[in-house]
Amino acid sequence: MNRYPLWKNILIGLALLWGLIYTLPNFYGEVPAVQVSSAKATLKLEPASVTDRVAAILQGAGIEHDGIFADANSVRARFASTELQLRAKDAIERAFNTDPQDPSYVVALNLLSASPSWLTSIHALPMYLGLDLRGGVHFLLQLDMPGALLKRLDALSGDLRTLMRDKNVRHAGITREGTTVVIRFREAAQREAARSAIQGSTADLQLVDRDDGSEDLKLIATLTPQAQQTMREYAIKQNISTLHNRINELGVAEPVIQQQGAERIVVQLPGVQDVAKAKDILGRTATLEVRMVDDTPGALEQALTGNVPFGTELYRERGRGPLLVKKQVVLTGERLTDAQPGFDGQTNEAAVHLTLDAAGARIFRDLTRENVGKRMAILLIEKGKGEVVTAPVIRTEIGGGRVQISGSMNTVEANDVALLLRAGSLAAPMEIIEERTVGPSLGAENIAKGFHSTLWGFVAIAVFMCVYYAVFGLVSTLALAANLLLLVALLSLLQATLTLPGIAAMALALGMAIDANVLINERIREELRNGVSPQAAIAAGYDRAFSTILDSSVTSLIAGIALLVFGSGPVRGFAVVHCLGLLTSMFSAILVSRMLINLIYGRRRKIDKLAIGQVWKPGNVAGN
Repeated sequence: MNRYPLWKNILIGLALLWGLIYTLPNFYGEVPAVQVSSAKATLKLEPASVTDRVAAILQGAGIEHDGIFADANSVRARFASTELQLRAKDAIERAFNTDPQDPSYVVALNLLSASPSWLTSIHALPMYLGLDLRGGVHFLLQLDMPGALLKRLDALSGDLRTLMRDKNVRHAGITREGTTVVIRFREAAQREAARSAIQGSTADLQLVDRDDGSEDLKLIATLTPQAQQTMREYAIKQNISTLHNRINELGVAEPVIQQQGAERIVVQLPGVQDVAKAKDILGRTATLEVRMVDDTPGALEQALTGNVPFGTELYRERGRGPLLVKKQVVLTGERLTDAQPGFDGQTNEAAVHLTLDAAGARIFRDLTRENVGKRMAILLIEKGKGEVVTAPVIRTEIGGGRVQISGSMNTVEANDVALLLRAGSLAAPMEIIEERTVGPSLGAENIAKGFHSTLWGFVAIAVFMCVYYAVFGLVSTLALAANLLLLVALLSLLQATLTLPGIAAMALALGMAIDANVLINERIREELRNGVSPQAAIAAGYDRAFSTILDSSVTSLIAGIALLVFGSGPVRGFAVVHCLGLLTSMFSAILVSRMLINLIYGRRRKIDKLAIGQVWKPGNVAGN
């Protein structure tokens, strides 16, 4: 009656063993580390070569390390102390960035798990710790939406000039005045023709006639409220995406990057020790430009001697030699909507396929029609310094907004170029309006307080259960320990971020988990009071308590899911731990405790009494 089959006991035992293994990494702590990553979008980090180079630098400097680990975007070296960490950072910085004014690599301080390699190999990693537990930096960034609006209006001015030329509409000038674009005309008929052309090409502009008494007739164009709202939402999304890409260079385990209000972004970087480096990376800007190459005979040689011809600039093509490029920017990355790697349909060579917006398609069509046989340079400008990503030859006029870049590229290079072109720049400028640093010592204090609160809460529950329910109370305590073990293992496996609200949810999970055992124990007592045999009382107690436990867990889970869906920040952290704790509490309270009770009482044919504390029966009189 009260025996689990062998396979069920084995499965429960394996689940507990799995929980123990995946909980272990949280007890090893973290050690200082130095991380090396690319500082330029045009520079791809080669993990194998960088790993060998870092090892050689450390060996040459006489600095011992506890291992060098590489991933797709960075290389990290682990050290036994912060003193070795700082010495290693200085040595690696000097070797990798010979020009401090133009660093090619980001060399940042970081923290790595001290787990042994056998745990890491099975992806047994510690939980991420939030800003309030690990320490780090908190930034509040304000988007300059007025600046982005003016930038958009400047681009619209150029688009309207192109449109007027394409439609053969004569005008007396197009200028931006404040937050409006003013188009001047000499004739009313031309103004009406311009109105029809603009309304046929875009729905983002409101057009108003204005006559100031002068001979000029004006058409005032302003962005519609809907277009401004769309631009604001796009700017927020693109900036958040760009910030994610930049923060990856810092190796932050679980950064928090989320919108706050209409025009602000919150960035939290747990574990980051180098605040100056974090601010530098957040403030980086990168812009994409298309210019023509100056192929005048002898011009490049003249520029290499230091005499750069007027109207040109000297750049270096990625993976190749120097290139002389004209200063005039014919197209910017704002016109690029997508860039994907692919293959040339005719030669089957690796290629990059670009998609331009309507205005960009017109500009590119005119550019390619007028410059067939000439080279076009695609540049990425970053921190005032640029590099030519690629410089293909224009073979024919390209219309329709679909552009293909091919020639002397392999598949890997095509993927890299597409990624660079998609990266683009910030949709709106940002500035840091709030900066807050949480020191590691404060984080350690918060961890200690959270750990002690959970520990003493567990001890108090264990003492009460053992005194009140005797052996069944001890079994409930062991099941509660299993619940905590499995909860920590799940959080570690999912690489969830643990914060102070998460610790509060963990303490709450303990209380809710023991509540299930209280229900089971009281059901068993009730059956004993009704005169049922001990074996039958155990079976009936677990069976009849199951529906009650399930109902209470489902209602609590619904509340937790609502917090997870509609909450943000600390509320979501609380909700994640709360929901996972409900699942592990049902497993431990029903299956683990039942398995232990079965092992104690299941093989005994006759039981005179259950060690479940004082059982009051009708007819008992105190003192008898």
